[in-house]
Amino acid sequence: MPSTNIRKVKTTDLDLKDRLVAIQRVTKVTKGGRHFSFAAIVVVGDENGIVGYGLGKAGEVTSAIAKGVEDAKKNLVKVPVYKGTIPHEQESKFGGAQVFIKPAAPGTGVKAGGAMRAVLESAGIHDVLAKSKGSSNPHNLVKATVTALLELRDAYTVAQLRGIPIKKVFNG
Repeated sequence: MPSTNIRKVKTTDLDLKDRLVAIQRVTKVTKGGRHFSFAAIVVVGDENGIVGYGLGKAGEVTSAIAKGVEDAKKNLVKVPVYKGTIPHEQESKFGGAQVFIKPAAPGTGVKAGGAMRAVLESAGIHDVLAKSKGSSNPHNLVKATVTALLELRDAYTVAQLRGIPIKKVFNG
């Protein structure tokens, strides 16, 4: 992730909603038999530009989900949402997972699969076209989607970086 673009957020007074992306039963085989535990990947967001993901591991499903939610609350970031969609198209990669997100017209909805859908909806993006290429591993898909959202820049940020008025960003 680009270190200059990360916008960390504190959890205080935020109305966060959590979504379970994936749960896996993991087996450890020992001399005494099989030992089962669970790993849950969870996405939390306020549906208003703030999103985070976390991984929880425990002997029970509910404990794993609770740990995942706590971990996700520690990793909240702010992403630019412009009129219910994203400011521009963006590609990103994490591990074997590649994602491509593109802004869409109002009323389009979230055209994205499983893990990407959870991240985009938690961030408060209502109209977006998304495609995942490569690996469909939910862990890497969630991380690639969050990375893509972090690489987005709104017009105000671009104007500040270039040192020009915001109108000139659109008119060239």
